[in-house]
Amino acid sequence: MLSIFNSIPTHMDYKGQKLAEQIFQGIILVSAIIGFIYGMIIQQFGWTVYILLTGFTVSCLLTLPPWPIYRKNPLTWLPALPESPGETREKAPEKQKKPRKHK
Repeated sequence: MLSIFNSIPTHMDYKGQKLAEQIFQGIILVSAIIGFIYGMIIQQFGWTVYILLTGFTVSCLLTLPPWPIYRKNPLTWLPALPESPGETREKAPEKQKKPRKHK
């Protein structure tokens, strides 16, 4: 049962995130302009809110799920370095600041 959920992709690449953000902002902006103009024409603020909420819903449906269009440029990671059991990683020595001489 849980293997079904593990097979669903849940990630986007960086270019996909940028595209999703641009689509989201574009839809919100267009729906806000259309809603404002339509609400101004018919003198009903409620229609402005309805149109803006519709734009928000559409933009969420298009940008929140990780659609395949947002996963076209996957990152390739370098393989992990193997560590031997006795080996420990040492931190680089920190440079100490020299005290300033006051005049």
